[in-house]
Amino acid sequence: MNRYLWMVVGGAALVLALLDPLLAPFLPSCPFHTLTGLHCPGCGSTRALQSLFTGHPLQAAGLNLLAVLAVPAVLFVLIRRRSTDKLRQAWIIAFLAVVILFGILRNIPWYPFSLLAP
Repeated sequence: MNRYLWMVVGGAALVLALLDPLLAPFLPSCPFHTLTGLHCPGCGSTRALQSLFTGHPLQAAGLNLLAVLAVPAVLFVLIRRRSTDKLRQAWIIAFLAVVILFGILRNIPWYPFSLLAP
């Protein structure tokens, strides 16, 4: 399982690196942001992951810090977890709480929080 996961991640990174200049105009915009003017927790995550996989980690962190920090955590859980293990409900609730808190904080227009907006 681990070998296949690494192959998928490596293949996705290679495809994004090769298509980097071609993909930029076609990346979707966030419908939540279009309708409300607010940034959802996922706003900028597509562009952030593209920047991360093409070797621009600082640009990626500026677009969506949560997505950049979640990639290594999710990969660690997927690699370390056995197929018979179940994720504990507390971890899932904690992750959802972090996502909701991030969504609230990135919409506060004052200095340290304004850095979280894409």
